[in-house]
Amino acid sequence: MKTESIRLVYAGESTLRLDKFLAEQIRQLSRAKLQEMISNGEVQINGKVVTKAAQKLEHGDHVETVLVFEEEDELKKQALVLDVLYEDENVIVLNKPAGLVVHPGAGHNKNTLVNALIYHWPEIAQVGEPKRPGIVHRLDKETSGVMIAARNQAAYEWLVKQFKGRKVQKSYLALVDGTPPTPTGRIETRIGRDEKIRQRMAVTYGEKGRKAVTEYFTKKDYLDHTLVEVNPLSGRTHQIRVHMAFIGCPVAGDRVYGRRKSSLEIDRFFLHASGLNVRLPGEKEKHSFEAPLPQDLQEILEQLESK
Repeated sequence: MKTESIRLVYAGESTLRLDKFLAEQIRQLSRAKLQEMISNGEVQINGKVVTKAAQKLEHGDHVETVLVFEEEDELKKQALVLDVLYEDENVIVLNKPAGLVVHPGAGHNKNTLVNALIYHWPEIAQVGEPKRPGIVHRLDKETSGVMIAARNQAAYEWLVKQFKGRKVQKSYLALVDGTPPTPTGRIETRIGRDEKIRQRMAVTYGEKGRKAVTEYFTKKDYLDHTLVEVNPLSGRTHQIRVHMAFIGCPVAGDRVYGRRKSSLEIDRFFLHASGLNVRLPGEKEKHSFEAPLPQDLQEILEQLESK
């Protein structure tokens, strides 16, 4: 825990509610949290404790409180079971399960792939970025499939250079709603933050966003769905999901970019990183790694076949 003493002076000419004033000055806390602090007697005006959020402030009033923050935990080792496809002194290639977050972030300080990596290979804790050691690329939480991680700094820099230079070939299997406009296709747009919903990505126009290229190939047609192989030629956030939705065929089960009510009985969206083609540190020829379609997605295809 760490604390921070806050001392403020109200400089407005007209009266103002205490909670509104604090919300304007202390942006890292919600107004509801500030109201809770006031009701708990954690705020003083001119040296006296107040407990009413609606208390009016007058020009020149002094407001004091103490903020308490949770200090970020150091990365914790966790003995999570990992499906290792390949391992040597430089890299680990894994088949990431759906539901596993890759690295710690807001709301996910434990039970991530990174927590497991530093348990099984402690040296990784010193590789790459402090909060995401060993990680050279990512998969969404709900996406399963092939991932590669670095075990030492030299391998990390080798792999990062390949990913940035678009030298790594990535293949995905996606079940999409509907039928793409052509059996095979190439989608070229720019992708950036959605201006209305900042947590989402979107196709952008003009100079906004960054160039993104995706190729797809139809593998199997079903009654209301299509199984496609997708090869992203760039590495933008949510690229496959954004691009497939852009051509009118969102990834099945994707409630962010597709239908709010899923067309299938599925707990996640149907996207699987099936293959990775990459040059390992110090080698001239590329290695190909594959991850089989997980059971939950295989069962979805079997259900569609039966129809």
